[in-house]
Amino acid sequence: MKSFDVLVIGGGPAAITLAKNLGKEMNMALIRPEDHSMIYCAMPYAIEGLLETDKTLKSDKIVTDAGAELIRNTVTAVDFKNKRLRCACGKEFGWERLVIATGAEPILPPIPGHKLTGVTVFKSQKDMERIAGIVESGVQDAVVVGAGAIGVELAQALAAKDINTHLVDMVDAVLPNLADADMTAAAADELETAGVRLHLGRKVAGLVAAGGSENVATRAAGPDSSAVSAVELESGERIPAQLVVFAVGMKPNVELFEGSGLEMVRDGIVVDGAMQTNIEEVYAVGDCVSYYSGITGERTGGKLATNAVPMARVLADTLRDRDRGRDREYGGFYNGSATKAGELFVGGTGLKEAEARERYDAVVSFAEFTTAFPIMPTAKKVKLKLIADRQSGRILGGQVVSGEPVTDKIDQITMAIQFGITARQLLGFSYSSQPWQSFYPAHNLLVKAAEGLVAKMNAGERVSARG
Repeated sequence: MKSFDVLVIGGGPAAITLAKNLGKEMNMALIRPEDHSMIYCAMPYAIEGLLETDKTLKSDKIVTDAGAELIRNTVTAVDFKNKRLRCACGKEFGWERLVIATGAEPILPPIPGHKLTGVTVFKSQKDMERIAGIVESGVQDAVVVGAGAIGVELAQALAAKDINTHLVDMVDAVLPNLADADMTAAAADELETAGVRLHLGRKVAGLVAAGGSENVATRAAGPDSSAVSAVELESGERIPAQLVVFAVGMKPNVELFEGSGLEMVRDGIVVDGAMQTNIEEVYAVGDCVSYYSGITGERTGGKLATNAVPMARVLADTLRDRDRGRDREYGGFYNGSATKAGELFVGGTGLKEAEARERYDAVVSFAEFTTAFPIMPTAKKVKLKLIADRQSGRILGGQVVSGEPVTDKIDQITMAIQFGITARQLLGFSYSSQPWQSFYPAHNLLVKAAEGLVAKMNAGERVSARG
């Protein structure tokens, strides 16, 4: 039986980051069941035809050139006590330290008709190839269920292929996990302009098979090899569809460890700040992990590659320097992310307004300028929403909508949240300016929003003093 200093189950962003950091220092291997590691966020653009599908596949050399061994197989059993695991091929491997990086998989709700041909989720290479094949077959109607970033991006891709595309979500706004409705209304308009038909505030009751006429809401779910022909909403409305894609959320891929003694909660494997599980010399990173908000300290979702990678960097330091007493911990999720809807770029980070008001006496401010000097021909509108705690001034969240990319501004807000910068401190933010790249030197978007926050905080203090 071959044994390794560090053995990783998984081949996604967290696993690859570990290989890059430790592969040349330790005897290390990654066990990956998939043919390729994927650039997941590029997949909608491959469906649209903007990228060749092979551009979404990461080269195995990323792992092997880093010095780690890549084992293509599926782990079927893990023996924590004896530090060994078994793969589907029958081979067993041992470890000194095991890292679980099994990721998460998309949820396919067990509604009536969910096993019909043409119904799928969107995460893996097989999903991408399945959808691409249906698109190329000449499908006329498609429904995407879930108006989060993945659903929005895929719906646009399908509409761009001249498919009658419908986007359904039980929430009455698009991108509900990214930004507040007052910031995403324009994105909804952009989607409709792009040919995506929105059905917001609607819930799917079931899926109709070709030739089916019964009410799917009362039909028992079960295996069905028939093709899907429509999506039925709880209202009774039927939307024609030969392709139905669910993008309604992710669940941790941890079934392998059920009953093993590994501590898990609904959202994944429980770890401490060093990514250590409750079992000695067993660690976990990435989307399979349950962790905390860096703002509230409460358990929260955070299944993003931009969370998985820093987790893996913390773990690399833990494994490399554990005997030297180095103490580095993962600080928690802030969940800064962004997407594109039509001609608009939308991003958000930290708490949304309702989340903030549930936990804090929150104040909110807006700022709206242009992405270049207003006199420049490239100037486009940009709007920022900033949320803070009235008492401390601590920044709790922020959102940006713009005609230009927003990730740089989202990252600035995340930095303010992460390092405890207050609204009053932001008043002194030192910024740059240039006609092609910013608003006039007279003002900055973040500073303007901070001024609005401070004005509300000061007004609250005056009211309190009079009271």
